[in-house]
Amino acid sequence: MAESNTEPLKLENQLCFPLYVASRLVTQCYQPVLEELGLTYPQYLVLMTLWETDCVTVSVLSKRLYLQSNTLTPLLKRMQEMGLVNRDRSRQDERSVIISLTAKGKELEEQAPKIRDQLTDSIDMTVSEAEQLKSLLHKLIKAVR
Repeated sequence: MAESNTEPLKLENQLCFPLYVASRLVTQCYQPVLEELGLTYPQYLVLMTLWETDCVTVSVLSKRLYLQSNTLTPLLKRMQEMGLVNRDRSRQDERSVIISLTAKGKELEEQAPKIRDQLTDSIDMTVSEAEQLKSLLHKLIKAVR
């Protein structure tokens, strides 16, 4: 990455700072709707992953969400207590835990458009700008992995 000016240590010249702030602020945009549903943002990410592909291992969730299993495990236990997911040992490999949606977890998918619309309403960006940003962010993620 090329230096943008002669003061590389200034906060405003760091790539990490606007990424950090944008992440926090975008996550906050989801908050009102997620609170109505009794969900945290990480729980919502787990649900979105399971709505795409139900019955996955913790390791698959970990890879998809870029979260370590020691971060995911308490989150998944809480979601099980809430009646959103089941956690069952794999019959093929007892070391693996399979995460699947309950009926309640599946029903929340009906609320997903409302959650997405909350973000869309909060951000003054065209679809094209949002797609371009998402593409650049995926490029960045791939580069730093």
